[in-house]
Amino acid sequence: MEQFYPDQRWSSMAEPELGIGVVIETAKGRVKLHFPLSGATRMYATDSAPLRRVRFKMGDSIVDRSGRTLIVASVKETGELIIYSGQGKVISEADLGEMTIQHGAEDRLLTGDVDKPAEFSLRRRTLTFDHARRISPVNGFLGGRIDLIPHQLYIAREVSARHAPRVLLSDEVGLGKTIEACLIVHRLRLLGRVSRVMILVPDSLVHQWFVELMRRFNMWFHIFDERRCASAEKGAPDGNPFLDDQLILCGSGWLANSPKRAQQAISATWDMLVVDEAHHLQWSAGKPSREYALVENLGKVSNGLLLLTATPEQLGEESHFARLRLLDPDRYDDFEAFQKETIGHRTMADLVTKLTQAEPLSEPETALLTTLVGHERAATTLTEEQRALLIQDLLDRHGPGRVVFRNRRSAMQGFPKRIAHLVPIKAQSQQFGEENANSDEVTGGLNQGGEHDTHSDSAFEVDPRMDWLMGLLRQLRPAKVLLICSTKEKVLALEAELQKHAKLKVGVFHEDLTLVQRDRNAAWFAEAEGARLLLCSEIGSEGRNFQFAHHLVLFDLPLHPDLLEQRIGRLDRIGQSENIHIHVPFLTGTAEEAIARWYHEGLNAFEANLEGGDEMARMFVNRLLEVSESIPSNEATVELSALIAETAAFHAALKIRLAEGRDRLLEMNSFRPEIAEKLIAQIRAADADPELEDYMAEVFEQFGIDVEDLAPRTYLLNALQGNAIAFPELPDDGLSVTFDRKRALGREDVGFLTWDHPMVTGAIDMVLGSGTGSASFGLLRVGGSPSLLLEVLFVLESSGAQGTDVDRFLPSTPIRIVVDHTGADVTSSYAAEVIDQHIRPGQIDDLLDNESFTESIFPDMLSAATQFAEKEAEIEISKGHIRMELELNHEIDRLMALQQKNNHVRQAEIDLAMAQRKELGSKIKDARIRLEALQLIQKGNF
Repeated sequence: MEQFYPDQRWSSMAEPELGIGVVIETAKGRVKLHFPLSGATRMYATDSAPLRRVRFKMGDSIVDRSGRTLIVASVKETGELIIYSGQGKVISEADLGEMTIQHGAEDRLLTGDVDKPAEFSLRRRTLTFDHARRISPVNGFLGGRIDLIPHQLYIAREVSARHAPRVLLSDEVGLGKTIEACLIVHRLRLLGRVSRVMILVPDSLVHQWFVELMRRFNMWFHIFDERRCASAEKGAPDGNPFLDDQLILCGSGWLANSPKRAQQAISATWDMLVVDEAHHLQWSAGKPSREYALVENLGKVSNGLLLLTATPEQLGEESHFARLRLLDPDRYDDFEAFQKETIGHRTMADLVTKLTQAEPLSEPETALLTTLVGHERAATTLTEEQRALLIQDLLDRHGPGRVVFRNRRSAMQGFPKRIAHLVPIKAQSQQFGEENANSDEVTGGLNQGGEHDTHSDSAFEVDPRMDWLMGLLRQLRPAKVLLICSTKEKVLALEAELQKHAKLKVGVFHEDLTLVQRDRNAAWFAEAEGARLLLCSEIGSEGRNFQFAHHLVLFDLPLHPDLLEQRIGRLDRIGQSENIHIHVPFLTGTAEEAIARWYHEGLNAFEANLEGGDEMARMFVNRLLEVSESIPSNEATVELSALIAETAAFHAALKIRLAEGRDRLLEMNSFRPEIAEKLIAQIRAADADPELEDYMAEVFEQFGIDVEDLAPRTYLLNALQGNAIAFPELPDDGLSVTFDRKRALGREDVGFLTWDHPMVTGAIDMVLGSGTGSASFGLLRVGGSPSLLLEVLFVLESSGAQGTDVDRFLPSTPIRIVVDHTGADVTSSYAAEVIDQHIRPGQIDDLLDNESFTESIFPDMLSAATQFAEKEAEIEISKGHIRMELELNHEIDRLMALQQKNNHVRQAEIDLAMAQRKELGSKIKDARIRLEALQLIQKGNF
């Protein structure tokens, strides 16, 4: 293997459009290259870099940094660098100027180094498929091992279409915000719009996010913690460890509490920042928390920002405002102005609702609509299509959905019932009931923090709820049961008591376990033959997905309604296949009974999704505590009934208020079913298309991979001896893969191959980067006079600077030209499929011995093909430029119009769109063709 040294020139086999790269740094098994022509920089691992050394040969034309040309007469390698001489001048490799790569397909053919026609065909098909996947409207949406859930795909589509998305993803608990964020990042990476991504999550969720990113989206994020950073600094004391990798995942708590690491992360800059559980970021004017300050500073050096929270407004308007100012501090700089902003939302929501349902408008509504969109568009005789466009414009220009996305469970399908089982239990002795009526051990919800909970095993020895719990587990056998209580001490005491009386597989999940231990215990609970019962402290209430279980035991109750909803949300998630049974045991005559009744009778919180939890807590929790402390006195019982009645009335009114104005507009703009269904139809069509399966079978055969049928569209892949290098991801015992989404969802141990999968994109890069099929010769048995054909594959490509998104309008485009021995264009007469069907390998030696062929006929044929390709390229460039102008001009005009009506549109977004239009126009205009491969065909009656 060649060694990398500064100033050497290398080309990328995976991304030849980048041009010639210059080695600028080598260290710790990595090499960094800068590609001057495209402005891109790439970091590679030295032992697996898809790079080829650039060596010019005699007769090539090169230029130095000052632009002077030299025709190479001799080549000499001295140490690490190559020295080129000619015309009395000498140029070191270090002094070369900007040049494109000179491919040698024609040289290979003229020296007789030719491949079989089948290899040329594979290269041609690879170019075609690579172009098709790049321009596909579902590029980036195929690869997730996910159900095709409409609202998730709609949000991912809407956000990933923006130039620099900075949004709050705030779907209610269980609707899949994590999936939405991963879809957005996955698509933006595949489209080349983001490269450096940091994901900040609560420390307890780091490994869960890592597994989800890898298992569902094949994105390998590097987990950063103090140990990793310290290790990196040993090798590079003056370096920044956050520059070592492009995709980084770390705990927000750890990073916020380490000023040194936080500053390093901020100085590294990012294309995209993702922050999970953003409602934990505490802020008040002039007093932000450490975590909030960290995200605020990281957000300033990140083009894109995704904040995830299930409770955007339920924590209060000020808290909601705090998150919005992270997204756009210029836009959200005045809390009072923000509060006044929502006054007109109720009227607008009513207007859009009537238009959606085609109901007649009142005179004031008609007047308002005329003011907003003009007399013609406000006409009462609108077609269905005109009405749909009108609604879209109104939502776009006047709704709050540019910044916030929020879908409500009540508007979604796919949720099962929540069935509450309130279980009143009498104390086994009067003394036990009196001693424990209001104890923290029995009424865990009263001890919110758990700091002083010293629960012992003996407390449960006489607790009648233990007999009930063991009976429930026997009754539900073999179903899995999740039990959540407030503290670690209770978890450990419950585990100890259960093990005394029952032979039961019990897992535990609490804050004193390491992250790896928690993940292992959660995985054991998920296994079919694993733990039947998982005992969780409150730390299990956020982020975890336990929807494979259908029974939840709330062994105590939290006092905040949102925390209760978080607990239930571990099971009650979109895609849950069974009804959820929520078991709430409590001792009669205790505070826990009062809390259970308040939740059930006052809020219906066990059987229905709860909204406005923060406001309910502020209004009633203190009174609930006061009443609970007096239970079971008659006076307290009467007061509890009154409190429950008042709570129910207030909650009913609150639900109506939350459904009006802002929430309805958000819901309308956060999910447009017709757009989502169209996208899903396109994904399903791509899933069902057999072309990928056929293509990969051809690739596997070409590179010596044994393919064994396991089931329909499902295979076991094994690298034949000596061929493992082509697919290093294949383990020694093979890899099972499927092209069927349904099977992939049911079998997580089976790889899901799509056009987005790294194995597929890697195969494309391998075929195009290996040189396989770049020069071929064959015999074509057809009627007519013997003659020669030259099939040439060109690629039209721009220099493709990072982040310019050229692929949307002019991706690397294959141009196929066939000429005969006279130089005439006969492409339309020789379809690729026809040639592949009738061509067979042959010997090229006799032709190469013919000087007339090598010195005249072949060069003239290649020159003619190039001229025809350049004409085709001009047409494609014009089409690409028109597509770009139409789409970006429309988008810029739309954003400018939106800004006049809806100040959620940032000026930075408009400026970026205009700059992108200018840069894209230049890149498209400068696109050039490159000779990719050629096949000489001798036609005759063989």
